[in-house]
This record gives sequence, C-alpha cells and structure tokens, in this order.
Amino acid sequence: MLKRFAVGILVATLLVSACKKKAVVMTSKNAGPLSVEGFVVEPHSESENIEVPGSLLPVEETQIRPETSGRIVHLNIQEGAAVKKGSLLAKLFDQDLQAQIKKLQVQLDISNRTVERQRDLLAINGISQQDFDLSALAVDNLMADIETTRISISKTEIRAPYDGKLGLRNVSVGTYVSPSDILTNIRQVSQLKLEFSIPEKYAKDISPGYVVRFRVDGGEQEHKASVIATEGNVDQVTRTLKIKSIVKENHPELVPGLFAKVNLQLGRSANALMVPTQAVIPLARSKQIILLRKDSVKFLTVETGIRDSVFVQILKGLKAGDTIVTTGLMAIRPKSKLKITKVSHYGSK
Repeated sequence: MLKRFAVGILVATLLVSACKKKAVVMTSKNAGPLSVEGFVVEPHSESENIEVPGSLLPVEETQIRPETSGRIVHLNIQEGAAVKKGSLLAKLFDQDLQAQIKKLQVQLDISNRTVERQRDLLAINGISQQDFDLSALAVDNLMADIETTRISISKTEIRAPYDGKLGLRNVSVGTYVSPSDILTNIRQVSQLKLEFSIPEKYAKDISPGYVVRFRVDGGEQEHKASVIATEGNVDQVTRTLKIKSIVKENHPELVPGLFAKVNLQLGRSANALMVPTQAVIPLARSKQIILLRKDSVKFLTVETGIRDSVFVQILKGLKAGDTIVTTGLMAIRPKSKLKITKVSHYGSK
C-alpha cells in the first residue's frame, strides 16, 4: 500500500514538472520582440568647453638696475607714480667723468690748431705728409675718447625705458650701488597680458587671433583677451602648450598678478556625431554601440571623443543616418528581435 502511494506521488510530480516546462516553452515561443528606444545619429557642430588656470601680467615689466657702479647723488623714484619714457629716475656721481671730458676737449682744441698749422705747412712742403697724418690721427683719437667718456656719463643716468608705473624704491640717496642692485621695478600697466597653458591635444586649435574669455578671482564680469603667440613647443614635463594673449579692455578689477579662470571652446568639429552617453557600452579594452538593422541588431566597436553630461562624440564606427539603441542594452543579444517604441534626435535632450 505504501509503495503504491509513493509511486503515485512520483508520477504526479513528473506530470507537474512536464506541464511547467511546456508552459515555459510555449511562453518563449509566443514572446514578442523586445521594446526599446532608438536614436538617429546626425552630424552637428560641436566643441568641448574646458577651464584652465591663467595669470594676469603686465605687458612689460623691468627691474631697474644701474649699468655701472657708483654713488647715488639724485633720486627721482616716487613709489607707485606713473612716469614717461626717458624720465630720469636716478643719477650717479660723475664729476670725475665730467672733469675728464673737459680735459679731453682742451686737448682736442690744441690738436685742431696744430692740424690747421700743419696743413698750411704741408701746402708749402714745410712738413712731411706723415707728420700731418699723425697729427690728424691724434685728433681722431681724442674725439673717440670724448665719445667714450660721454657714453660713460650716460650710464650714470638711469632713465625709464618706457611709459609705466613705478614699484617700491629699494635705495636712498647716497647709496653705493652696482649692476646687481635693483633700484625699483617699472611695469607697463596700460595694457595687460593673460598667460595660460592648454593640454597638448588642443595645440592645433589655438592660433594668433583666437579670442578667449576669462574671469578673475573675485571678479563680477567676464572679460576677453586675444591670443598673440604660442610657445614653439609642448612642455615635455606637463604635456601642455603655453599661450600668451593680450587683454582687450582696461577694467578696475583687472590687476596684474591676479589668478584668472580661462574658458575655452576647443576640439571644435563641424560634423560631430553625438549620441547619448547611455548608448555606449564600456568593455575592458573597447566601447560598443548597438546598431539597429531593421528588426535585428549589430554590435559595433566605436571610438569616442568630446563629451558632456548627456552626449558623447563618436569618432569612428558610426555614420550619419544610423539608428542606435539607447535602452534595454543589457537584455539585448546578437540575435535579439527588437521593436522601436520611440525615436529621438540630438536636439531632444
């Protein structure tokens, strides 16, 4: 009796299992295509917005040093004052040079008289041509010595090299200075320059005339600068390219030495193929996108470029007009059947 009961339970279990398998098979056969959303790939003009640090600097900045050693006898350095090009900033002691030039001028006058007398004598063959030439040479030597002394005197005068604003004074009247001493600094602040560096991959995107936008730390408005030059080579350590630009305006909040945040639009492409970021499947060594072919799919390996929070650029693997799958990616297999329920475009973010 017990054996019959056990056999009955076993048969019932097998029947229930067979019914479940049949139901699963029937469900699998009757299941329709997977519903997904698509995206039509279209070319657009795109660029990548990046922000890099920069510094505001004077167009010109010079350390004022004497060309020769000497004692300061006159000082005209008013700290923070604006000066014109050629203005006398400091004067060194030069009385010894002034006395020397007077002595040379007296000698030159005597030599000139001697040459005049010998010219008359040469005309009547009173002296030889050689004697006359030696006297004329002495005159030339004295004139050269006078010019050399005048140059030495000019080196005792320290003048402003251009229109600018003086910095703080480091010396006083009576100080003995040498060419290694800095008297003050002068800066040309009527116009500023902006210096910054960009990653090497964008080196080809910036050339002279390119307009950049920037803000200074603590500033309230955006300013513009025009690129005037780029470094001749990429820095081998930082892998960046140094850029120099001229600020186009004179604003009170633009002060030399300030930190600047430079906003750039680089990597510009006139026919960029942009797709939603969720459509890209990251793999260990590559990236894939699911391409829709009628009601079937094809897995394509692609290369990506610039991106934002919503879209990413496809450099290789797609062409304009392709339709890709953007939802249900994890459930799709190479032979899956799909049904597109919605198709979107780049403009519909």
